[in-house]
Amino acid sequence: MSTVAEHEYQAKDYKSDLKPIWCPSCGDFGVVSAIYKALARIGRPPHEIAFVSGIGCSSRIPGYTTAYGFNTVHGRALPIAQGIKLANPDLLVLVAGGDGDGFSIGGGHVPHAIRRNVDLTYILMDNQIYGLTKGQLSPTSPRGLKTASSSYGSLEQPVNPLLYVLSYGAGFVAQGTPADMAGLADIIEEGIRYPGFAFINVQSPCVTFGQEEQQLRVHKQKMQSLKDLGHDPTDRLKAMGLAQEYGTSLHTGVFYRNPEPAASFESAVKELQQRLRPEARLRVDVLKSFQAK
Repeated sequence: MSTVAEHEYQAKDYKSDLKPIWCPSCGDFGVVSAIYKALARIGRPPHEIAFVSGIGCSSRIPGYTTAYGFNTVHGRALPIAQGIKLANPDLLVLVAGGDGDGFSIGGGHVPHAIRRNVDLTYILMDNQIYGLTKGQLSPTSPRGLKTASSSYGSLEQPVNPLLYVLSYGAGFVAQGTPADMAGLADIIEEGIRYPGFAFINVQSPCVTFGQEEQQLRVHKQKMQSLKDLGHDPTDRLKAMGLAQEYGTSLHTGVFYRNPEPAASFESAVKELQQRLRPEARLRVDVLKSFQAK
């Protein structure tokens, strides 16, 4: 809870002096702009926000904000973020990463963050390629995709991020694209406000090494709003059905929002601490036993 006097924050208040070094027209520019807008609507002071990331182009985002930033080793953003939230539950905790960082070396951490239900928002920028290392296959690369290091095309089935997190029981699952920055800001705001683990898959094109069909101009033609489709975000089974279309369709909006969110892990820990804490009188009595008579 903020102890700072009421202040109306603007998007620029969350923008640091560091100049992004992404390639011109990178989708991540739109993502970080949407994050600024969402944070301004939330209205928390920058010093009450912690932004954690792993390694990759998208993991530069914490440095471009005025929040506390923690750039971890490859794939370890979620454990660090959970530790931060448990140590200081009053902080608003965000996590940024890419499909390689999150579903390759970091993939083993995702199920446990979901089942613990730590109150944080995981924004995963999915460009279906390793961009920082110049265009290798990632866990979400479509089958048959050819790159400089895989001239015969990918032989592997891609990970479906949406279906992955839904199958593990995530309480909030959404998808957006910087081709619709206003819609993406709405999604991020809603994810932050959700009281538990929130996962947002952002189809953020890599303009240098990505596929032609993953560029922003294609997204604008391809994207379909889940609201316009009449989707009920409280229906997990329908959400999983729509998630099956990952890779062929580009649905934007909230796939699933648990209408009865489970207690967050940090609130359960706090309740346990209070229940096990001895009464003040008992602690005093124990100390008296060590006093000289």
